[in-house]
Amino acid sequence: MRKRELLIPAGSLDVLKTAVIYGADAVYIGGEAFGLRAKAKNFTTEDMKEGIAFAHERGVKVYVTANILAHNDDLAGVEQYFEELREIRPDALIISDPGVFAIARRILPDMEIHISTQANNTNYETFLFWYGLGAKRVVTARELSLEEIRQIRDRIPEDMEIESFIHGAMCISYSGRCLLSNYFVGRDANQGACTHPCRWKYSVVEETRPGEYLPVYENERGTFIFNSKDLCMIEHIPEMIEAGIDSFKIEGRMKTALYVATVARTYRKAIDDYLESPEKYRENMEWYKAEIGKCTYREFTTGFYFHKPESDAQIYDSNTYVKNYTYIGTVEEVCGDGSFLMEQKNKFSVGESIEIMKPDGRNIPVSVEEICDEEGVQMESAPHPKQRLKVRLSVSPEPYDILRRSEHNEDEEGRTQAGQ
Repeated sequence: MRKRELLIPAGSLDVLKTAVIYGADAVYIGGEAFGLRAKAKNFTTEDMKEGIAFAHERGVKVYVTANILAHNDDLAGVEQYFEELREIRPDALIISDPGVFAIARRILPDMEIHISTQANNTNYETFLFWYGLGAKRVVTARELSLEEIRQIRDRIPEDMEIESFIHGAMCISYSGRCLLSNYFVGRDANQGACTHPCRWKYSVVEETRPGEYLPVYENERGTFIFNSKDLCMIEHIPEMIEAGIDSFKIEGRMKTALYVATVARTYRKAIDDYLESPEKYRENMEWYKAEIGKCTYREFTTGFYFHKPESDAQIYDSNTYVKNYTYIGTVEEVCGDGSFLMEQKNKFSVGESIEIMKPDGRNIPVSVEEICDEEGVQMESAPHPKQRLKVRLSVSPEPYDILRRSEHNEDEEGRTQAGQ
């Protein structure tokens, strides 16, 4: 059986560490240039070195994205960037542009190269083309079905790897190659500066009636006609494995540590359970669905994997996320008295009931007993994001535990499951 990789996104050093601790086999990150998430925090050279060292110490790989569609003015910078990466030594580069690929092969001849989904990889001849040039892995276009992926697997060399998305946001444009952002505001999605106009609200203007805006109604629910649901394949891991996919990719380099921990931990357990026993996987399905519903999401779809998406793959009445849990912070250091240090992400208060989320799958309900600022002054609540705090809970946590708060009461929480 082929080894299956769980590939998790990270937009910052802290989130990379969370991904590693919560179950990633590999993490993909972006440097400060030439990736398609310019608005993410991204990694400085020093952060990249520290992150790669942290991952490698724990047997986890790190891939660096350089998947812009480059213009002439980009190429000298790409060469310089790859010279720097030669010293940093990530495990692979993720590239979509043939020119950038050629530079990588020249400057980093021993570096493993993966071809981004941005390159429109929709058939086995494309895979063979990139394999002939030296690519190790190709990321399938999101528009492929599992049957098409299975056909590709049957026609490419055994040592060539297939990577496919298993969870996360879907793009309205073909393989993510969108021109809307560039057209509306001059920010090029293919250069990493997308403003996500697919989530905006639209109206129609008839040519002879300028200024008269008519709402776009697919039905009576609203006008967000480009707003795709999020991909979720937690119920279809057997089919993903049977299609011959080597790496299961989570989307989300701009997501929080809570999101990354939630999806990493849930898919890690689901994949491991299935490989151990299909019966165990089926028995634990309700837990997977409940847990995946605790991260922020936009309702779920299976995308193109089983059939071409129909009208129910879009969300018409809103462009907002479903949010069942709020991220409070991650435990950094536990003190001798059982208290711990953290950087607060959202407001919480003394006496409040919250939850410790552990990498091993346990969720422990606790109450907040004490909050102090850096000077040791007690506080009734912590309203300011990024404030450093010393906290005591009714149960002492461990480093890298995540603190979160349910936005529902217990009765509601029991009914809140992904895709329902």
